[in-house]
Amino acid sequence: MANNYSAKGYNKENMARAIGRSLPISFKQSIEICNFIRNKKVNYAKDVLSKIANQEQAVPFKRFNSGIGHKKNMMAGRYPKKTSTKILDLLNHVEANAQFKGLNTANLVITHINANKASKVTHFGRKRSREAKRTHVEIVVQEKTDEKISVKRDKEVKSNRKEAKVQESKVEGKSKPKTAK
Repeated sequence: MANNYSAKGYNKENMARAIGRSLPISFKQSIEICNFIRNKKVNYAKDVLSKIANQEQAVPFKRFNSGIGHKKNMMAGRYPKKTSTKILDLLNHVEANAQFKGLNTANLVITHINANKASKVTHFGRKRSREAKRTHVEIVVQEKTDEKISVKRDKEVKSNRKEAKVQESKVEGKSKPKTAK
């Protein structure tokens, strides 16, 4: 069965992905967590999610913050324990997929993380049926090198190109025949 990811531009060589279908977590809380850890390193995100599960750090709620109290050093925030543990499990799966592909897990960055509503499942109560919360979460990670290393490589490449141009101009200058006027 082929999974349809919403992430465009997936490169198989330096990216890995995983998807969680119909996870029994809150849609609103998963959106806030996804916005909080997007474009962060995987190791940092795993540490933050474990702190959230232990109620040591709160998730800032920026979109769904109506009636939510303030937390230390932030405006509105909460400690969504169940949602953070499920997304942490999914991050562990993505990291395992990346390791299986041969990527360096120390340099993984979350380039795409998305939460979508899943189909509603009813469970029955005493007098009426209720709809259970279900959410699809997809994560795409990419192996990125440190910026300092890439800047050094760019400088080396530019200097090599300049040297090659200088050498080509010297060679071309000697090989051109002089014309008499």
